[in-house]
Amino acid sequence: MNLLIVFTHPNQKSLNGAFLKKVVNGSQENSSIKDIQVLNLYEEKFNPILLFNETIKRRHLYKSPNFSKYRDQLLWADKIVFIYPIWWGRPPAMLLGYFDQVFSANFAYKDTGRYTAKGLLKGKSVICISTMKGPRIYQALFLQNVHRNLMKKAVFRFVGMKKVKFFEFGSMEARGQAKNLDKIYRYFRDLNG
Repeated sequence: MNLLIVFTHPNQKSLNGAFLKKVVNGSQENSSIKDIQVLNLYEEKFNPILLFNETIKRRHLYKSPNFSKYRDQLLWADKIVFIYPIWWGRPPAMLLGYFDQVFSANFAYKDTGRYTAKGLLKGKSVICISTMKGPRIYQALFLQNVHRNLMKKAVFRFVGMKKVKFFEFGSMEARGQAKNLDKIYRYFRDLNG
């Protein structure tokens, strides 16, 4: 299996960076994972601003050479891992800008009617690893799982990715994250297809 890891955090030495290392280490020890690519959106200086106008149409973004590398990575990957913090109840703007521009019409989905679309990235699965300062229960109780709904329903299911797994870690400023880091390492070490 080919594994694409999309890392979205401005600090490589953060807890999110530690999760990235554990995903890579566990994956390297897994014989089911043939190849790994890491895309660090901050290191890439990915521009999250969606631009279109009279000459650059949004429906033609799938042709843009600016995003061909990212489209090729998505086509190559069997499984895509997203590692990011939760800020203001949702992923960083950098990651949302990636979705806006790379998961474009005629690449990630095709309009089939006035209110319907067909996902074009079927057969791929997704793992989301997210961290938040507050307790994990806060997302469920006070925000009605807005983060999960956004990622699973509005993004991944829309483009045909139906198999989505979440690892959500709260209270990240508390001590004792070794258990969570080990959980991620073991998950990727033992992951099958």
